[in-house]
Amino acid sequence: MAQIAFIGLGVMGYPMARHLAAVGHQVIVYNRTQAKAQQWLAENTGAAAPTPAVAAQGADIVCCCVGNDDDLRSVVLGAEGVLASMAPGSLLIDHTTASAEVARELAAVAAAQQVGFVDAPVSGGQAGAENGQLAIMCGGAEVDYVRAEKIMAAYAKSMTHLGAVGAGQLTKMVNQICIAGLVQGLSEGVAFAVNAGLDAKQVFQAIGAGAAGSWQMANRNSTMVDDEFDFGFAVDWMRKDLAICLAEAQRNGSALPVTELVDSYYAKVQALGGQRWDTSSLLKLLPRNDN
Repeated sequence: MAQIAFIGLGVMGYPMARHLAAVGHQVIVYNRTQAKAQQWLAENTGAAAPTPAVAAQGADIVCCCVGNDDDLRSVVLGAEGVLASMAPGSLLIDHTTASAEVARELAAVAAAQQVGFVDAPVSGGQAGAENGQLAIMCGGAEVDYVRAEKIMAAYAKSMTHLGAVGAGQLTKMVNQICIAGLVQGLSEGVAFAVNAGLDAKQVFQAIGAGAAGSWQMANRNSTMVDDEFDFGFAVDWMRKDLAICLAEAQRNGSALPVTELVDSYYAKVQALGGQRWDTSSLLKLLPRNDN
């Protein structure tokens, strides 16, 4: 068992830290909103720290799961960041969905202190985190990945080492690019089924096991038909992720016409007040004759 600092107790980090404590690791948590850390402590065995640096003191492993590149820098760098107190030979695992650039930047700073680094963004949503069934995409040195793998097993369904630092983040971008197109297609399918007078839920039960089936269809078709979006992966976060994808595409010469289009649709959802709606709320932009 290891001493682990877990930085960031959002909808993903909160249950991930819980899984680590449940298997017997010594977990010290930090969250920007201290009340959330105290709530976690009331439900789990561990400790809370007032700063990331204090949380990382004596830790074998530090895990981060925060919002974006700037949030990540704020908890890793500086006098109060985790690298201020991480010892040589320790390992930093970053579960934030961020840019490949920031992964490489932080890995270089960590390496100068003889601290290992693995970028390890996750997929599977809040339900995957709660149930310990996340898919984790990893970049970093083989020796660091092998070490991280043993820790991440507490909350992962699958883990894949994809190459050097940054490869995990690049793979997560592929994930988000694919999801964007899938959700738009599913939204159009739901609206079409309703407007055609079909029992939409029965339709997706019929086609879900066929070639059109996907995680999005299996987990979102029913709530979409019921016009329920107040849950899940927020539109704001999806737009943050797609911005990272589009910026990287400019750098590597990729064309992402569908991703650009869907991102513009999400901007319209935000304008409707749907910043915190689930990404399946793309359906809100389509006419339905049952509304």
